[in-house]
Amino acid sequence: MQDNDTIAISGFNMATTPEFLINRLYSKYQRSGHPNNLFIISDALPAVPGRALDYVAQQLYSDKDQDFLKGSLMPFLGFSPWFQKLVMDNRIECYGWPIGITAYWFREIASGRPGLLTKIGLDTFLDPRTDDAALNELSKSRSSCKVEILKIDEEDYLFYKAPKPKFALIRASIADEMGNVSMKEEGIRGTVLSIAQATKALPTRGKVACQVRWITKSGTINPRDVDIPFPLIDHIVISPSEYHWQTGSIAYDPRLSSEIVSPSNRNLETIININKMEMYEKVIARRVTLEFVNLILQKKERVLINLGIGIPAFISSIIHEENIADLIISLIESGPWGGVALYGNDFGLAVSSFALSTIPDMFSNFEGGIIDAASLGFLQIDKFGNVNPSMLPNRLFGAGGFPVIAGGVSKIFFAGAFTGGKKEINVTDNGIKILYDGPIAKFVENVYKISFSGYQAAKCGQEIMYVTERAVFRLDKNNNELVLEEIAPGIDIEKDVLSKMNFKPQISSEIKEMDTRLFGKSAMNIRNDLKNFF
Repeated sequence: MQDNDTIAISGFNMATTPEFLINRLYSKYQRSGHPNNLFIISDALPAVPGRALDYVAQQLYSDKDQDFLKGSLMPFLGFSPWFQKLVMDNRIECYGWPIGITAYWFREIASGRPGLLTKIGLDTFLDPRTDDAALNELSKSRSSCKVEILKIDEEDYLFYKAPKPKFALIRASIADEMGNVSMKEEGIRGTVLSIAQATKALPTRGKVACQVRWITKSGTINPRDVDIPFPLIDHIVISPSEYHWQTGSIAYDPRLSSEIVSPSNRNLETIININKMEMYEKVIARRVTLEFVNLILQKKERVLINLGIGIPAFISSIIHEENIADLIISLIESGPWGGVALYGNDFGLAVSSFALSTIPDMFSNFEGGIIDAASLGFLQIDKFGNVNPSMLPNRLFGAGGFPVIAGGVSKIFFAGAFTGGKKEINVTDNGIKILYDGPIAKFVENVYKISFSGYQAAKCGQEIMYVTERAVFRLDKNNNELVLEEIAPGIDIEKDVLSKMNFKPQISSEIKEMDTRLFGKSAMNIRNDLKNFF
């Protein structure tokens, strides 16, 4: 590895993150001052707080003269507070392409193409007519990564370009003596193969180093289990177990890598997740679940859905609590199909999933509209239906998988608390009472950064709903405005809803009360709604 190189590093939080290699690379820089001025590209974020890239970023932040890192293309910064600080303080350049776009980009580079062409990102902060995906002023001035507008048949498309990697740090579980590697003990498959291929592609063949837990004899890995063949890998490095965790808080659990699939364990995890929810969060997750049930009734068959980070991840547990996981199949952007989704620093993995796709393969299900619906979180919503899921002047989480999912799926159910900040909400069988409301308005005149365009959604005919614990809104596709359609029992529309919004929505002439089952302590028995269906 040389000074000024572009380095690709795999990682979705701690899943597929080569923590040992990251630490070794930084240690070499500390000893010798080389390599320096590196530009890092990741498929998601190889870090959780205090570990991997976040640990390195903390050291860099304390060194005002650091020249180890000059910039990055990093889809998500949410679990790296120190990397966020480097970016917000304009210490390094950083570009926030979505996870799916970056994963696709690796495939395009591996195929010898100059970049990625897509409609995803139009009229959002990714659009060059706004921020060009640049997350700070340094990025805007240097433009190491670019997004361009191209017209095809009078339609606008975005073309994403970034420097080709010259070196890659990736991770798998096992290598044989030839150098073939398998990811059989990993919780996801990630983008590691595409990263290796992009690095090896012409015009400049790069080098690939792969971190593994152990090496076995040649011929002992089934060819079907080889995720990366040995000709694509230059170096195999055995990592101590403490630098090879499956998630931010779990060293190893065979259920996460689908080596064991146990329904009883799934039920246990469901109970644990549900007990960790605030009751108002459970109301939101339940309300979205009812929309998925409505889709089953409309389609007259099971539905395929995506669940995003935050409250939407809890929906997986509601689906299992209601015993309808055979009818609502949930997908997570990192690759798991089915199972019970984990959350927080462990988000991206699922207990006892029935299949694991690569990240680019999974995002094809989203951008192509193959799945039926998705539920995603939100930080801000404005009067035009635009959504900002994660970014404020003092909070720079990045795009994550949000723009690709929201831009491709035909039905989106945004889910989140109505207000931000500390709150106290009493939920009873009779409804909701706001004892102390959050002081931060989340329904604002204009969102800080647009990650989802209400205009593009209306133009493309997407069906959009915004679900909170006290009110439910829809996007009116005719005039591109929010319509208030439901309120929770016990909620005063003026006091608890309209006065807490920075704009006045339309109010439906047939406003309804939210289903009382949402507020009960016991399960809703949703399966009874479908008992005459199958």
